[in-house]
Amino acid sequence: MSTLEAILTRRPVAATIRMVVPAGQARPAPPVGPALGQYRLNLMTFCKEFNARTQQYKPETPMSVLLTAYKDNTFEFIVKTPSVTWYLKKAAGIESGSGKPGHQVVATLSLKHIYEIAKVKQSDPYCQYMPLESICKSIISTARTMGIEVKKELD
Repeated sequence: MSTLEAILTRRPVAATIRMVVPAGQARPAPPVGPALGQYRLNLMTFCKEFNARTQQYKPETPMSVLLTAYKDNTFEFIVKTPSVTWYLKKAAGIESGSGKPGHQVVATLSLKHIYEIAKVKQSDPYCQYMPLESICKSIISTARTMGIEVKKELD
């Protein structure tokens, strides 16, 4: 349970905003500008902080951002790693998944690829306490729904 002091010092939340922003390329233009501007948040502060946090990723990598805006015009945000589907498409070298998953195979990946993606995704707040095996199983399921076949080793 929360202590009385923690309850009294909580800041009232104005909104929770979810966005997908390219790594290192946050600008006050859309999609960032309109999303943050309506809550009167400082756009340049967000852009500088976001770009600094995502500078180790390649440009154009879609980063998921969860931003909490408070009523006193301050904010906090969490940057998540790119989605599993983005990693799978990059590893397989395809633009999009299958139109008929389960019937049409568009690419093949090895378990080594899946393991590498799982290691990256383990740093996400959502997957932080999940075992690596569970993350791998989830990624394999996602690959199947995209029409990507997963084999033990590639021929």
